[in-house]
Amino acid sequence: MGFSGFKVIKEALTGHRGWQPLWRDAAPKPQYDVIIVGGGGHGLATAYYLAKHHGVKNIAVLEKGWIGGGNVGRNTTIVRSNYLLDGNQPFYELSLRLWEGLEQDINFNAMVSQRGVLNLYHSDAQRDAYRRRGNAMRMHGTDSELLDAEQVREMYPFLNFEHARFPIRGGLLQRRGGTVRHDAVAWGYARAADRLGVDIIQNCEVEDFRIEQGAVVGVQTNRGYIGASKVGVAVAGHSSHVMRKAGIELPIESHVLQAFVSEGLKPVIPGVITFGAGHFYLSQSDKGGLVFGGDIDGYNSYASRGNLPVLEDVCEGGMALMPMLGRARLLRMWGGVMDMSMDGSPYIDRTGLPGLFFNGGWCYGGFKATPASGWCFAHLLATGQSHPTAAAYRLDRFQSGGMIDEKGQGAQPNLH
Repeated sequence: MGFSGFKVIKEALTGHRGWQPLWRDAAPKPQYDVIIVGGGGHGLATAYYLAKHHGVKNIAVLEKGWIGGGNVGRNTTIVRSNYLLDGNQPFYELSLRLWEGLEQDINFNAMVSQRGVLNLYHSDAQRDAYRRRGNAMRMHGTDSELLDAEQVREMYPFLNFEHARFPIRGGLLQRRGGTVRHDAVAWGYARAADRLGVDIIQNCEVEDFRIEQGAVVGVQTNRGYIGASKVGVAVAGHSSHVMRKAGIELPIESHVLQAFVSEGLKPVIPGVITFGAGHFYLSQSDKGGLVFGGDIDGYNSYASRGNLPVLEDVCEGGMALMPMLGRARLLRMWGGVMDMSMDGSPYIDRTGLPGLFFNGGWCYGGFKATPASGWCFAHLLATGQSHPTAAAYRLDRFQSGGMIDEKGQGAQPNLH
């Protein structure tokens, strides 16, 4: 079933009786060439690019719950490539370019909206840091603009310029950044992968890895044993305990990251704004809700819910930036389990066990990285070699001194 304007009109005129399921409810086969553990955005994107660009057709994606029920459906939908360091910037720029062509590639409306991402600065030191970041972005061929206070006021006149505790001095703008509908990304990749023959198996939890003669040869699940020549793990905040089943300890901690949405409002926020004097970021969904978030909870947890101190901190940041937020009612909140690495940057690498590959440690960057993560993980699984833009995302970089400390705050995941 292909999607088009003609198809939408036809279904509207015929009572919407011709729509079909987006993907098959596949049953597991005894053996696959590649198993992807984790049916989130990264796992589904990996399967799709493996099948489309590397000719691997016998693939299974194993998801312990349902498609769209994990972090891919529990985020604030922001996409951008405004990174500073060489290890990150080319990768996230690749991801943004893939976002720009995603809907045509997978024939699915993922609601990609390049409405711009503006990072505000409030001091001379912060302005200089943003100037450095913007110059680094331009050196990698990425767009960036450094705005002064009047240029920001012209874009967002409703921000608190007059009596702010942290006066707005300007901002770093990436016009190509924006938002993408999170669950549509999962559904679109699942549908596209299924059309290429990938088996998407829901309610299939991996309970153990089968290791023979020092190599991974398959996985034991709650639906029986499934063999595979290669196994790739992309399970986000559950990376540590899944990989521990194979005897591998990861440099990762799991923390909850909360997000919030207000009642539906008329259009008021045209783009994405981040507050430079606190951890607060804000956009408006197509349904009208203001979507915002802030820091992770400071303690380790696998629970998809947060606590009130973070809620209070996030709301304080929003009120300092835009006092009229105080008149909006909070509609709902949720939490995603974040796989926080020791330096704030991810891993896409082989493990010490032949046949086992790992993708994780995404911290705050997981959703925006989805296409490039799948692209690079597929390249690794197909060729055994790291993709050039992900060459620095090695598991052994702490031993070799190759950390990618994007935020410069040291080896404490709760500070990233």
